[in-house]
Order: sequence, then structure tokens, then C-alpha cells
Amino acid sequence: MNNPNQKSFPVTWDQFHRDSRALAWRLTGMGTFDAVVAIARGGLVPATIVARELNIRVVESVAVKSYDHQNQGTVKVLKPIAPQILDLAKNGGKVLIVDDLVDTGATARAVRDMLPGAHFATVYAKPMGRELVDTFITEVSQDTWIFFPWDLDVAYAAPIGGGTD
Repeated sequence: MNNPNQKSFPVTWDQFHRDSRALAWRLTGMGTFDAVVAIARGGLVPATIVARELNIRVVESVAVKSYDHQNQGTVKVLKPIAPQILDLAKNGGKVLIVDDLVDTGATARAVRDMLPGAHFATVYAKPMGRELVDTFITEVSQDTWIFFPWDLDVAYAAPIGGGTD
């Protein structure tokens, strides 16, 4: 968090699991998906949970980098989607894209271009990218930095209002 006015939203493993399952619940009324594409790395965990809950056996990933630590940069595809999944989507297969978060929408736009007819679902959404996803669980303000469980370690937290106790 480079901006001192930026809010933080720490998410525990338990909360992330509950929110990922809630995403699966929200998707249950949309019929059967033929495959899920996880956006690596953040989308790997929720995609696994959603795939389990919805009994989706074909799980693919796409690796897209748009952040260098906490600074957003240009979008770079590090690992493309497998041709079999692209063919499945082109031939009418129902593909689900899952990510942990849509922020500015840069990553979402890049993946949507690869799979334009897919259903896009994220656990969390910020206003700038919200319109790019079809389904999400929780919206947070654009100036909030989400600390995912894999980013955290248990440590002392100073009181919000200042002081030491």
C-alpha cells in the first residue's frame, strides 16, 4: 500500500473459502459448465473451490501478469489458454473464467478477448472493473487494497485511531 489514504481489507483463509463457495452457490443456477479457466495466480484457489462445488472436471489456467507487487503495469500473457479450451468455447461449450478480483479491469479485458463468450466470475470486484464480470460476491471501493490469505502473516496491528494499546 503505497498510498497512506488507501484502505486495507485483509481476507483470511476461512473468509476466502466461504466467499469462494458463495460464488459457486451464485453460479449454480446457470447450468452446467464444461470447463473452468482460472486466472493465475489469484484465481487458482477460488477456481478449484468452484470446480469442486459445481463438479467441473476440466480445469485450465491462463497466466496473466498485470501487477509488479502493488503497482499495476501493462498486461502480459505468460501462459495462454490451451487450444482445446479455446476450441470448446468456439464450438458452443460453456466455459467459466474465475479470478480472485477484478480491479481496473486490465486483466479481465485481456482474458475476455481470449474467451469472449465465457461467463466471468470473481470473488471480489472494484468499481472500475465490475462491468467486465458477470458474477461476483463482494464489491470493495477502488481505493481498497485486498490482502489475500497468501499475502498475510499473523502480526501485531496498531489501533486504527493511533496509540499503542
